[in-house]
Parts: sequence; C-alpha cells; structure tokens
Amino acid sequence: MSNKYIKHPSEIVSVGDIVKVRVIKIDKERQKVALSMKNDK
Repeated sequence: MSNKYIKHPSEIVSVGDIVKVRVIKIDKERQKVALSMKNDK
C-alpha cells in the first residue's frame, strides 16, 4: 500500500475510498489476505 512501512491501512486510505489492489497471498489459517496497491499519491 505504501513504499514505506505502515502500522495500519488507515494511515493511507479511509473507509469508503475506492482503490485497486492485487491479492498477493491468502492465509486461510490466520484468516488474512495480503494485498498490494500502487501508491499514486
């Protein structure tokens, strides 16, 4: 989501924002999805 480390996605996007992402990994055991988003800002 960013070129630098972020603690939480809310540092980059807000609820209701429309973004394009790519699914990188799905971890069924932890119920997590890893996403990649090109930062156009």
